[in-house]
Amino acid sequence: MSAQRYAVIGGGWAGCASAMELVRAGHAVTLFEAARTLGGRARKVEREGLVLDNGQHILLGAYTETLRLLKLAGQDPRALILNLPLQMRYPPNSGGMDFIAPRWPAPLHLAWALLRTKGLQRADKLSLMRFSSAMRWMGWQLYNDCSVSELLERFDQTGRLIKLMWRPLCLAALNTPPERASARVFINVLRDSLGASKRSASDMLLPKTDLSSLFPDAAARYVAQHGGAVHTGVKVDALIPLPDGRWQINGDDTYDGAVIATSSAQAATLLQGLQDERSSAVIEQLQAFTPEAISTCYLQYDPSVRLDLPFYALADAPEIGHWGQFVFDRGQLDTSQPGLLAVVVSASSQAAEQGHATLAQAIADQLAQVLAQAALAQPLWTQVITEKRATFACTPNLQRPGNASGIDGLLIAGDYTASEDSAHDYPATIEAAVRSGVQAAAQLSRQK
Repeated sequence: MSAQRYAVIGGGWAGCASAMELVRAGHAVTLFEAARTLGGRARKVEREGLVLDNGQHILLGAYTETLRLLKLAGQDPRALILNLPLQMRYPPNSGGMDFIAPRWPAPLHLAWALLRTKGLQRADKLSLMRFSSAMRWMGWQLYNDCSVSELLERFDQTGRLIKLMWRPLCLAALNTPPERASARVFINVLRDSLGASKRSASDMLLPKTDLSSLFPDAAARYVAQHGGAVHTGVKVDALIPLPDGRWQINGDDTYDGAVIATSSAQAATLLQGLQDERSSAVIEQLQAFTPEAISTCYLQYDPSVRLDLPFYALADAPEIGHWGQFVFDRGQLDTSQPGLLAVVVSASSQAAEQGHATLAQAIADQLAQVLAQAALAQPLWTQVITEKRATFACTPNLQRPGNASGIDGLLIAGDYTASEDSAHDYPATIEAAVRSGVQAAAQLSRQK
């Protein structure tokens, strides 16, 4: 296959993955990113003199493509990521549960974890065992999609298990409340983590460096080292098809093909500008997504403040102002950030309506109560970062476009695209973005 000249529009995780795969295949690649910082909706930001992330993330050991590209980009996951066994641990005496899997072969690690779990009654444990057995019997496939809530009701999951395990897992993975979330996609995630034959697939991975440094910046170096170019602060406003089948970007350079790795809304705008009837169905799908927000509240305390664990699950209860769902001790991830806690609120539209100051104080009060430390109610400073379009609402039977735009030589990549095999459709996660970028690069290469 002869080398081609390709453009990748968008420097998020999907775009960076596409660019890496294309240069690895021997093509000349130019990556365009409108912002000054690479990473898209999973990137670094600077606040109060600290390098933070626009959202605190947990990766999974099942994120095989993300881990592969990290290594390809020259990164050492063992040095940059804190690897923890699967767990759902609430602060002691907060009314939660304490579930942690040993590093044993699968599925023994889950059986032992369930046996030793504190905070669940016998009925709760039997409920979880029934669900796990049923999923394995079904091959972790759901042919008729429904909401996660309907799925849990169908398999007689107890209210306590739903509150302490299934609801937080659904919010963390799909960023969509269980009553509206796709059970089929949720099962896909459970299959690749809890149901995997390798125990490591269920490990929980916490980045110890900022998200831009973890992968996008390293991907940019890889692209440059292999003869490509990366342009930040450059917005692509126009794609112009040429008579010879090539593409002109912003009325300047020409390319044999391109990958649009922007948000779904921006991708739709670029395709609309082409006025090509072949892409009309794709445009409709891109415009049909409903955004879901994620808020991360950073709270700085005295450097002596330290949690007993790197992170805890929190029981959210909006009716009493408890919005937080997970709290992370950033000081245990980055030694330059002692006393800094990060609290995540998934599907946070209602929480964000409280206003930053009100939300931050409510979260501080929640931490003070559930961690039994009154001083946590008075942080030195707070910073709330809300990504209003962090993900799409991952609802049942959602129609997602594939990588094909309907136009030859033009592919789409993003966490919103469908997998080549629907059994592997993921929610809007880092792994979904990376997989989509890899698929788009492969399809573009095959077209030429």
